[in-house]
Amino acid sequence: MDCVAVRLMCADDLPGAERTSDAVFLDSDRRDRRVSEPEPEPRSEAVSKRWIDRMRYFLEVDPQGCWVAVDGERIVGFAISQNRDRLWYLATYGVLPRVQGQGVGKRLLDAVLAHADGRQGMFSSSVHPGATRRYRLAGFSLHPQMRMVGTVDRSTLPAVRGLSDGSADDFDWMDRLDQRVRGAGHGSDHQYLLNSHRLVVSRGDDKPGYVYIDDRGRAVLLAAADRRTAADLLWEALAAAQADTLVNCITTANEWAVDVGLAAGLDIGQEGYLAVRGMPTPAPYLASGQFL
Repeated sequence: MDCVAVRLMCADDLPGAERTSDAVFLDSDRRDRRVSEPEPEPRSEAVSKRWIDRMRYFLEVDPQGCWVAVDGERIVGFAISQNRDRLWYLATYGVLPRVQGQGVGKRLLDAVLAHADGRQGMFSSSVHPGATRRYRLAGFSLHPQMRMVGTVDRSTLPAVRGLSDGSADDFDWMDRLDQRVRGAGHGSDHQYLLNSHRLVVSRGDDKPGYVYIDDRGRAVLLAAADRRTAADLLWEALAAAQADTLVNCITTANEWAVDVGLAAGLDIGQEGYLAVRGMPTPAPYLASGQFL
């Protein structure tokens, strides 16, 4: 579309980009909704605020990775990416349904991939046919992801030992573990996550690991040196789960998480792809949707 301009995002774009993001993902959720699931609804005010706060953080840390597509004064698309050491990740990306199929998404993706500058890459992808075609043509391998959902059978919870609450003092070894598991550290993302999540760690020299747990008791990001430590960390998150829970971003390289979920009484579902380029699928590892 000749009338659509693709440019770097600025702070004033954040409210409009959030409204566009809400519309894009609401349409996607309605299209992909399973029969047993409730009808998707627009974001609440609190969720919208969290989205804006998170994108403002990305904009402050790596502004050259944040792009929008604008038609007049309306934001019709967005692509938020970040460089961390040797890794590039795509935090979120979308185009309004009315302008899909007109090259806007490709222009946005080209912009953020140019910012990657040859780094290895990773992101969580939907199953949208146009988007997945674009990712594969850009050289990404698409690994199907699973998710585990349901209410934890608390009678199955094991006694887990050797874990403790973490702090910013753990970030150095956590980044070294990140480099070992996914090829690059999370850097400043660790502090951002710690500001709003509980951090649980295993500090064993030979078997370190960590998991961030949100206010609903869900594992948000998990990395470990071995599967046993990873399983213990996931069990700790499941012990904190409130009502229905979710374990997301499970690739076949991380079937240990499926085994934990099944033992806890959760059900398996399919959930898009983990797209990677220039790197293997991280394991033992459960990616975060927007911090990867």
